[in-house]
Amino acid sequence: MDGYSGRTIGQAYDWKLVIIYLLLVFTGWVNIYASVHGADVNSIFDFSANSGRQFIWMLTAFGLGGIIIFLISPNLWDSGAGLLYTVVLFLLVAVIFLGVEVKGSRSWFAFGPVRFQPAEISKITTSLLIAFVMSRPGFKITKPGNFLSVALVIALPMLIILAESETGSALVYVGFIFVLYREGLSGWLITMIGIAILVFILTMTSSPYTAIMVLLGIILLCNAMNHKNAWKWILGIGVGIAFFAFLPAIWEYLRNTLVPGAEIVASGEAEPEIVAAAENSGWSFLMKVKPLYILLGAAGAAIPVVLWFATKYRDRFAQISVLSFIVGIAMVFSVDFIFYNVLQDHQRKRIEVLLGMKEDPSGVGYNVNQSMIAIGSGGLTGKGYLNGTQTTYGFVPEQSTDFIFCTVGEEWGFLGCATVIALYVMLIWQIMKDAEHSRETFTRIYGYCLASCLFMHLFINIGMTIGIMPVIGIPLPFMSYGGSSLWAFTIMLAIFISLDHQEKKYF
Repeated sequence: MDGYSGRTIGQAYDWKLVIIYLLLVFTGWVNIYASVHGADVNSIFDFSANSGRQFIWMLTAFGLGGIIIFLISPNLWDSGAGLLYTVVLFLLVAVIFLGVEVKGSRSWFAFGPVRFQPAEISKITTSLLIAFVMSRPGFKITKPGNFLSVALVIALPMLIILAESETGSALVYVGFIFVLYREGLSGWLITMIGIAILVFILTMTSSPYTAIMVLLGIILLCNAMNHKNAWKWILGIGVGIAFFAFLPAIWEYLRNTLVPGAEIVASGEAEPEIVAAAENSGWSFLMKVKPLYILLGAAGAAIPVVLWFATKYRDRFAQISVLSFIVGIAMVFSVDFIFYNVLQDHQRKRIEVLLGMKEDPSGVGYNVNQSMIAIGSGGLTGKGYLNGTQTTYGFVPEQSTDFIFCTVGEEWGFLGCATVIALYVMLIWQIMKDAEHSRETFTRIYGYCLASCLFMHLFINIGMTIGIMPVIGIPLPFMSYGGSSLWAFTIMLAIFISLDHQEKKYF
């Protein structure tokens, strides 16, 4: 124990992380076998099936983890972060031109029967470079230059992965915002992302008018809470919002009352003489002017007043509010363009099914529908291992990969699902706990990057299986079938265990 202040080398490792990792890996393996077993697959070690191949991936992953923890110097990850990031960035670009296309996505290199996905490895190198950049002396995330440098590190691989049509992998990068928040970024940015998602959904499912009303209401409420007499502001804002909320109904009533044949003209089925009468009416402007124009006009007229007030009284919050409103308006009117020109057809259909805009239980909604049936049929304790009917008869496509959680739900029930989720929560919590106790900033930030990636995968994957997230093809860490994912998360966790060990062994 010389030089270790009472700790043995073995005690310096966080074995809780290793144990939870092994429990998740072996749980995934037995459930992969449950999802493929049948007349053609009678053994979990059948190497022609996913369960047998996963066993090989597990052994190689254990080997990689052991090499990283016991043989590679932890100092390599700090000093080599930039080089590793650059190499993987090159692979992300190269795979677009040299990779094979799998399910509409060109993001895989194929070497005979073995396929490799650089997007999985990019999470590791991005996390390392984020930790390297943010651990520099004097770094503060609140400085615009520092924030932009980190944002660039995150955005480059994310945009390239989007170009590969790997929306799910790209979405994981959004989780890095939690790391930035831990390191001092204002919580308002996370709030704004949430509002942006809400505006997108409202524009899709309701109308641009409703989305703008909600956006305006949130911004005004936040401003009201920022003043001393908040209740007076809230009362005044409430009256204004109520008026504009009822404006479409009032406008429609006036139009139908004052303009002859307005209702028929609006339906597009009016005779020419009725249309002419409506156009010649003294109230014909009611047909042409929309409530949305009035709302935008009133808001536009108020912006100069708000900016004058904000400049005179140095109210930076009001200035940011105006900028947020303008950006929000631009987003509302760009939703259609993004939805129909940026997203692919299968992605649009999945979002439409998720938001209830379309019912498609036998098409793009089939996976989710069958997954929810499988999980729901498991009840409290499940149907028993290898006894799941949805699982055994292959009703759920991709059940050993993206939908492995529904196998747990059907055969192990609610208790099995709760246990698996509890293991993930314990793993993420322990990583965050170790990260907080780190003396080195690099280790702390890298630990939070790891925790954020695990959380995003967990939330999105389980959300897919229970129908609260669109199906975007993202694996459940350590449990889903696949070498790239298992290797990537094993390497990522092993690096953190190595960094954590480097600190603990000396105190």
